[in-house]
Amino acid sequence: MRGSPKIGLALGAGASRGLAHIGVLQVLEEHGIIPDLMAGSSIGAIVGALYAAGITPKMMEGIAKNLDLKPYYDVGMPRLGFIKGERIEELIRLLTKGMTFDQLKIPLSITAVDLKSNQSVIINEGFVYKAVRASISIPGIFVPVFEGDQVLVDGGLLERLPNRVVREMGADIIIGVDVGFRGQHGDASNILGIILQSFDVMSLALVTNSINGDEIYIYPNLADVNPLLFDRAEESIEEGRRATLEMIGEIEERIRLFKTGSSQDPD
Repeated sequence: MRGSPKIGLALGAGASRGLAHIGVLQVLEEHGIIPDLMAGSSIGAIVGALYAAGITPKMMEGIAKNLDLKPYYDVGMPRLGFIKGERIEELIRLLTKGMTFDQLKIPLSITAVDLKSNQSVIINEGFVYKAVRASISIPGIFVPVFEGDQVLVDGGLLERLPNRVVREMGADIIIGVDVGFRGQHGDASNILGIILQSFDVMSLALVTNSINGDEIYIYPNLADVNPLLFDRAEESIEEGRRATLEMIGEIEERIRLFKTGSSQDPD
């Protein structure tokens, strides 16, 4: 017999589709499964940061259903990005209570990409809201975050699903939640849609190459949800619940096998 495994939860990028992460967390909690380690990219960084800061999935659902983001879109001259991001950064600071990473209830890592080094950057120290602000900076839409010699943009650019990150954090069982583009046509009728669709096409190839057969993946079906709009929170959260309930048996079996020390293939 072994002790309980360290469960690592990787919450992926996908803009408004990432509200499905809330439903995933709800179902895991209802089955007594609390992640020991978390990593998030882009919208996954937002949900992961709120959860690690102590915001319950139920509270997040209420915020998602009632929050009007329009006042937080501080649109500027598009020299570096359409949205300056200062108001959203302040909102995230308030929601995470200005916590630093070492104050979080669950260890969390957030991904970003440094355009100067062309590498993925893992942020797990300092103020959480600043890391989230970097991770959501979709190139061309948000102004990048300038941190020292780094120019930081959306973590999903190179790591749409940060399963590698929770693995390196020491997780025994990895649950990845991919809410991103899976080949469906997007809205290419305006510049923001074209930017996001281009970003999605590239990230799909990268995430496909990162899939590991030893890990558990949850794929909410969000093909008809416009990633630029946050007007379908209830449907997205419910789809996160459905997709997690579909996999909960496998997750529980994987935990059981770990505790018993069995090497049997859970499938």
